[in-house]
Amino acid sequence: MSEQSLTGLARAPRVGAWVTLDSPVGTEQIARSGFDYVCVDGQHGLLGYDAQVRALLAVSAGGATPFARVSTNSAAEIGRVLDAGAHGVIVPLVNSAAEAGEAARAARYPTSGGVRSYGPMRLGSHFGTTPSETDAAVTVLVMIETADGLAHLESILDVDGVDGVYVGPYDLSLALGARVPFEDAILPRLDAELERIATAAAKRGKIAGVHCADGAQAARRAEQGFTFITAATDISSLRADMALQLSSARGAGVELVEARAY
Repeated sequence: MSEQSLTGLARAPRVGAWVTLDSPVGTEQIARSGFDYVCVDGQHGLLGYDAQVRALLAVSAGGATPFARVSTNSAAEIGRVLDAGAHGVIVPLVNSAAEAGEAARAARYPTSGGVRSYGPMRLGSHFGTTPSETDAAVTVLVMIETADGLAHLESILDVDGVDGVYVGPYDLSLALGARVPFEDAILPRLDAELERIATAAAKRGKIAGVHCADGAQAARRAEQGFTFITAATDISSLRADMALQLSSARGAGVELVEARAY
């Protein structure tokens, strides 16, 4: 899927990649690999706004749908990444329906009840003829990764303009009581909560998104009902493949460092 909104994705799972490094050529090649979407990480990624613009251009050039994660639930930041060409935005640390509503309004123009300022710097397929048409093509996902967000899951999903949720399992495992991310003792509860999230989203016809460490984990999340699934991150994939090639060259047994999702 390329150059189109992923809104309504609840019925058709999509698999994506995550970009944290300022490498436009590398990002373009990732987008050309066949992923449905590529998300540019403005929260934990090593990219300033100029680098995010380059990355979004590279994703579009590679033919995947460009998404961006912002660093905070800020109307200014959400508007900037959408102006730069993101078709969808992922908003972290959303704890309540009120905060989810703020994110949804920040991504839409006043003609649709939002607060986004009109500035179509990159005219193209992600900008409609009218502001309302542009709004209809924007996907807004809010992250469920805190105890409060989990407690208010249903009311967050019920917010108009929120197209779905995206789980950050690294932080969610800590919110559930793990001393370190993915502590063994917390994994059964984490898995149960993930199933609950996927079920709640499906019940409302909304997107259930999740961040995964690798493709094998992504396949398991698809079986749980997730529909927007990040299967690879640039820096983790780089480390894993470099370790594999080095080990092969030395003729030693391969022991890959586990890539943790966040």
